[in-house]
Amino acid sequence: MHPYRSILFVPAHKPDWARKALSSGADCLVIDLEDSVPADLKESARKTARDTLAELRAQSPDVGLFVRPNALDTRMAGADLEAVVCPELTGLFTPKIRNATDVVRWETLIDWFEARNDAEGLEMMVPVEMVDAITNAVEIAGASPRVGAMIGPTSAHADIARAVGYRQSREGSETLYLRSRILLACRQYGLHALTGLWEDLGDLEGLREFADYGLQLGFRGQILIHPSHVPVVHEVYTPSDEEMGYHEELVATVEKAVAEGHGAVRFRGTHVDIAHMEKAKDWLAHARKVRGEG
Repeated sequence: MHPYRSILFVPAHKPDWARKALSSGADCLVIDLEDSVPADLKESARKTARDTLAELRAQSPDVGLFVRPNALDTRMAGADLEAVVCPELTGLFTPKIRNATDVVRWETLIDWFEARNDAEGLEMMVPVEMVDAITNAVEIAGASPRVGAMIGPTSAHADIARAVGYRQSREGSETLYLRSRILLACRQYGLHALTGLWEDLGDLEGLREFADYGLQLGFRGQILIHPSHVPVVHEVYTPSDEEMGYHEELVATVEKAVAEGHGAVRFRGTHVDIAHMEKAKDWLAHARKVRGEG
């Protein structure tokens, strides 16, 4: 999956919001048919979502376009996918997954509607919203090659907070264990690791601190619910020129040392060796993708 820094949600029945979301410069948009759409608007929202996908893709060939359908047990998921699976779609944000069996159920639906609606290569983003999903994170991550990303759960009020029963603090330490399980599952299967919501729309400094903590843990991007959050998250998750220079110099220094018969060398006052070099190479590969350099 592309290393999206920002994944911005938009209610499916509000196409004007989708246009504003695209203008925000978010890497990826999720057109939501689930929680943000009232029950009596679900059916009409499907057609609106399909029209919106076509419009957004015409304006931007590169933005990630996902749809969050309704959960499998609502019996609306099939109708959702029939309406929105199309060539313009990048993938599905698949809600309420509890285990690997749920992943396969979604995969079967996606297989069917890809063939039916002339789409291909759809990916799955899996939010971890249920206690079962936290417990089964590793099997979920490896259940299908369509799974490209998982979301480490954070929210003050949404499904995961209700399921676990925690009270969210500003620093989010109460979700550290939950997020860490998802992060390790992502690393095991090479998935894009995303962290969850910052819900205080006006507190941009709090958002910056929260995003930076996610980056420290090892997450590579974040779910967003307001366009004003996009620039802050991009600043945090985009490697700087200074960071690029540091890692490039580290690689060159160790490679030179190895060529001279040394396995370790002093670099900017610290000990580095081949392991440090390999980590730096991995970091640079990701950073160049994020920066659009490779």
